[in-house]
Amino acid sequence: MNTTKNDERSGDRIAKLLARAGVASRREVERMIADRRVAIDGKVVETPATLLETLRGVTVDGKPVAKPEPTRLFAFHKPTGLITAERDPRGRPTIYDALRNALPKDAPRVMPIGRLDFNTEGLLLLTNDGGFKRLLELPANAVERTYRARAHGEVSQAQLESLIEGVTIDGVHYGRIDANLERRTGANQWIELTITEGKNREVRRVLEHLGLKVNRLMRTSFGPVSLGDLPRGQAVEVRKHEIGKFRSAVKQGRD
Repeated sequence: MNTTKNDERSGDRIAKLLARAGVASRREVERMIADRRVAIDGKVVETPATLLETLRGVTVDGKPVAKPEPTRLFAFHKPTGLITAERDPRGRPTIYDALRNALPKDAPRVMPIGRLDFNTEGLLLLTNDGGFKRLLELPANAVERTYRARAHGEVSQAQLESLIEGVTIDGVHYGRIDANLERRTGANQWIELTITEGKNREVRRVLEHLGLKVNRLMRTSFGPVSLGDLPRGQAVEVRKHEIGKFRSAVKQGRD
């Protein structure tokens, strides 16, 4: 049977729909499909590129996929020494080990928005909405993330201000970075940096490029959500109206 080009493009990829429904991130859904854990009307899904209009008849591990729940957002104060992933091949502890006790009892299955390295602490946002997660992660949407770094070595405010134009390191370009020298404690400098791209190890690489060695790194805010005095290892739900403000801010930034 011949299929028209329009038919081929109808609907969304099953991985996208399952992520939007809060089952898991797209990457994790793709792993589930590879492990033959996803089926449609009892038939195992062979590819994450499968197009669907709805999730009717879709099961994961034999259980029907529920309709998407309202978007919920949680702020978690990630300690150092945790992997931002569901599991680690090397057996290191993950954020989910800590979240079991940190999240409220009625919390849905959540996914991290972006990542924090093993040795990076501070604010990590989590949501049950795969579409919202992707919206905040896309570099084109330029959602601001602010960090405080303690780094060994010497740097001037002028050097930090030069980062406002962006910088290219080993062929990788990092966009606008608003950086300020906060204070000096012995041989260490405390520096506040605000970035919008969130590339892998961006803050560490940029400061190392300036001749500094980062020995502590903490994210203090992500968009309009701040870490505040949230205790290390604890989580709190972000209010619904704050989620609305978040969406509006991203939309305005794109206009």
